[in-house]
Amino acid sequence: MREQTGRASIGDFNTLVASVSSEEQFNQEVSERFVGPSGFMIFAEFDHGQWISHYGIDRQVLRIILGNPLIAITMLRDDISVGLFAPVELLLVDHENGSGCTLYYVRPSSLMMIEKNAQLAAAALELDRKLELLISNITGFSGQ
Repeated sequence: MREQTGRASIGDFNTLVASVSSEEQFNQEVSERFVGPSGFMIFAEFDHGQWISHYGIDRQVLRIILGNPLIAITMLRDDISVGLFAPVELLLVDHENGSGCTLYYVRPSSLMMIEKNAQLAAAALELDRKLELLISNITGFSGQ
């Protein structure tokens, strides 16, 4: 996944926001500095596996927050409440028997379609497509 995504910590992102003065400059900086080949960047990773071991759960569990503000704006313009669901999240969990892992996620459009809005629906479905392409490239599995 890391080969296909860029990386921008929340601090990096906030610094970028504070340093640019126009939409064009923001778009260029995001595209050139942070977005990976998949069109996404990782904002944060939470390693639940580090702390759940204190409770007797010996599993690797990684929550990944990823997105792209240039994709998010295509939806936020139509419904600002979409900000509750962007960026998106993935959960990577190893199998108890050590035979691999499972990648969990929710299709963004299923969360973002609060009201009927054709433009928002089109943008959210495009985000679904891009996320599923990334997941397919990572796992080799197509859920289609």
